[in-house]
Amino acid sequence: MGTNRYSAGILLIAIAIVLLLGKLGVFAFLGRMFWPLLILALALLLHLLYFSRSFPAGILVPAGILLTYSLIFLFCNWFGWGFMKYLWPGFIFGAAVGLYEYTLFERGAPRMMQNAAWILALTAAILFAIMLLIHISLYFIIIVLIVAGVVLVAQRSRIW
Repeated sequence: MGTNRYSAGILLIAIAIVLLLGKLGVFAFLGRMFWPLLILALALLLHLLYFSRSFPAGILVPAGILLTYSLIFLFCNWFGWGFMKYLWPGFIFGAAVGLYEYTLFERGAPRMMQNAAWILALTAAILFAIMLLIHISLYFIIIVLIVAGVVLVAQRSRIW
């Protein structure tokens, strides 16, 4: 009888602690900050299923996509969703990663799939570079103007 009361008391204390943490917002905070880890865990599980020879190589396409997306979401969740305006080409890159993993580990994969993966990766890189140039274009213009001014000043005109 004593051990039942002891176990019931421990259970009641544990329930109270969980309820208190929930009321204080600890679980909501953890859910908001770390939900991309669930997507990452699914991506790693899909990779594990392939490498344990439970599934064919086709499972690597969604695994690579989910892996890339989870990293983008995790970064934005931690550092701010404003970065998404620069990181959106990562969604195209996710498809490239998935296709490339498939062609890397599947012996009979068509060569065109690897080419598609490279084209998607190159497209994502170009779009990412364009986004960076748009963001830093004002600074680039300022630097060009300063360099042009320095060159003009350094080349003393014979007229002066």
